[in-house]
Amino acid sequence: MTYLAHVAQNGRTQTVEEHLEGTGRRSAAFAADFGAEDHGKLVGLAHDIGKTTKEFQNRLCGGHKVDHATAGAMECTKLQQLFAACCVIGHHSGLPDFGNIQVDQPGTPTFVGRLKKGFAGGVPAYQWIGQLPMPGDMPKFHDEYTLSLWVRMLYSCLVDADFLDTEEFMTEGTVRRDGYDTLPSLLEKLKCHIAPWFPPQNELNRCRCEILSTCLEAGAAPKGMYTLTVPTGGGKTVASLAFALQHAVKHQMKRIIYVIPYTSIIEQNAAVFREILGEEHVIEHHSGASFDSDAEMNGAESLQRLAAENWDGPVVVTTAVQFFESLYSNRPSKCRKLHNIANSVIVFDEVQMLPTVHLKPCVGVISNLVAHFNATAILCTATQPVLKDLIQSFCPGMEVKEICSAMPNMHDKFRRVTFCNGGKLSHAELAEKLSLQSQVLCIVNTRKAAQEIYMLLPEEGKFHLSTLMYPAHRQATIMAIRQRLTDGFPCRVVSTSLIEAGVDIDFPAVYRELAGLDSILQAAGRCNREGRRSAESSIVTYFEGETPPPLLFRTGIGATREALFGGKDPGDLESIERYFSAYRSLMGDHLDKACVVEHLRNGIGGCSLPFETVAGDFHLIDQTTKTIYIPLEEGKQLCSILQNGGGTMAIYRKAGRYGVNVYDQHYRALMEAGDIRPLDEDSAVLISTDLYDQKKGLSLQADTGKAEFV
Repeated sequence: MTYLAHVAQNGRTQTVEEHLEGTGRRSAAFAADFGAEDHGKLVGLAHDIGKTTKEFQNRLCGGHKVDHATAGAMECTKLQQLFAACCVIGHHSGLPDFGNIQVDQPGTPTFVGRLKKGFAGGVPAYQWIGQLPMPGDMPKFHDEYTLSLWVRMLYSCLVDADFLDTEEFMTEGTVRRDGYDTLPSLLEKLKCHIAPWFPPQNELNRCRCEILSTCLEAGAAPKGMYTLTVPTGGGKTVASLAFALQHAVKHQMKRIIYVIPYTSIIEQNAAVFREILGEEHVIEHHSGASFDSDAEMNGAESLQRLAAENWDGPVVVTTAVQFFESLYSNRPSKCRKLHNIANSVIVFDEVQMLPTVHLKPCVGVISNLVAHFNATAILCTATQPVLKDLIQSFCPGMEVKEICSAMPNMHDKFRRVTFCNGGKLSHAELAEKLSLQSQVLCIVNTRKAAQEIYMLLPEEGKFHLSTLMYPAHRQATIMAIRQRLTDGFPCRVVSTSLIEAGVDIDFPAVYRELAGLDSILQAAGRCNREGRRSAESSIVTYFEGETPPPLLFRTGIGATREALFGGKDPGDLESIERYFSAYRSLMGDHLDKACVVEHLRNGIGGCSLPFETVAGDFHLIDQTTKTIYIPLEEGKQLCSILQNGGGTMAIYRKAGRYGVNVYDQHYRALMEAGDIRPLDEDSAVLISTDLYDQKKGLSLQADTGKAEFV
């Protein structure tokens, strides 16, 4: 009997043997990037052995769902390849908690329990007659934390290979995942782009070009862990790209991945990269295009689910939430891209913004990607946090090198503002001070405060910015702000923190509500950015707002007060060092809120490698968000396509420009009121477009403004 794996809409068929061979070939190639080619081939060849059953063949004709994963896991176990078996058993349902071989019983909801159930006859009898290859020895890791990352990477190879082989069959090869220019050609594009910048025409640009040249030269250095500490306004976006491209070409690496805390910075950085490298070479990942695929499905519905993002382009720009939560996830949709991180250059932009309560698991992932998966990491910021001790706690002896170490006094050369302590200001007092200035930026800690202060300003030239505005709307607003600044017209902007890092904008005066010192310094980077005015006339005022700060800000504010005690200047390097030391001291050992590292190292209650439990517990921000797509401008057509089931990867990428991320409680309120129509469990389309204000964005009673992380 010929056993089938898939049946397409037009009646074409793919045999189990064809699918296993195709998946095994791809999975092996993916795993080769971290020295696990044999294991990658094994899981690919084993994963759908369970489709050689009468029950599954009935499933293809509309029968009941059937467990077809356990059979392949059983065959891997016969070769004593338990971790490969764990990947196979979860290739649709997700990596399960590994469990306890001595204690778990058949049917226990762990890998061990499912496996024992299979060997006890709890799965359909399969008729597979092939032979799996015995892989070489696994790498030896010093603890199970690193092992857990290796298993997740192997799982990623299997899942993505399964998706891609199925996609190729379903589309008859019409969907292509290549066609990108090579990294050497992209490096040449970068060099052509920056050539007119030399020789620089003024002192500020001379410093920027010196940083850029240093990064290009340093790109030839060996793979490893690097810091790039460049003052705000020093051009680190292009400089880091120069290092990354040069480094990737030198070491024949696969891609460059930018990990960024704010969606607003993603928008700007991705636009810069597209201008330099070309639109088609930059993937801007967002949170609304993740599907878990059930490859038992066929036809159009399956194709939509196969369209999820896998980071296969040469330059990927994503969020810290997407990056770190994917690396601790157990779901196929989130894990499929992980193998593409191996043998890549990873730039962590604004690294000081990593949530401190999850600093340990974040640093653990970064360190291990460098140590065991052929990656190079660059920790990029104007205010470098204290991380070396944490890095070495995971990878003893790992050296962290500063790319621009040979540039003395660089910080002083970029000093362009004077700081002023404004004391405590009510919303009305603050609005009055802002109204007295023709061009001014004010950054506050909450979206509610931003809206209230905005309403108190004179109508002419006032602007509001927050993540309640969809990205295309924010970008258009920022362009309008830049134009008014250039033309000399009145321009008063009230924003949440989304504008303070990475947004290229230049005000003569800035007000910043008291927050972490790193945030105050980032806000200062929006003042006199191009050095056209004297530092004495370019004032950055930090002040205490009328309402108590949200809990999220309080540790940072406490560390700022300690760092500035006695009238210290926020811009001094000594103040920055005092701030990060005080911050780490105030945090104490509270650097792993979900106990992720401990649980992966030591298990939970006798259950080792608790993949599913850790995935459920680890969230980079305390409140999860969902995406609401706004049917305005181009978003109207895109939302229509999404609602009619046409959500391909390309459509979701475009629709991300019209998506607003909201907290769960806001999403539920909109759902109960009938104002949105769900697309899936994590996204919806706004039906009541009157709820979207062209000045302030989506109308919500929102107190905190930290959804920029998503």
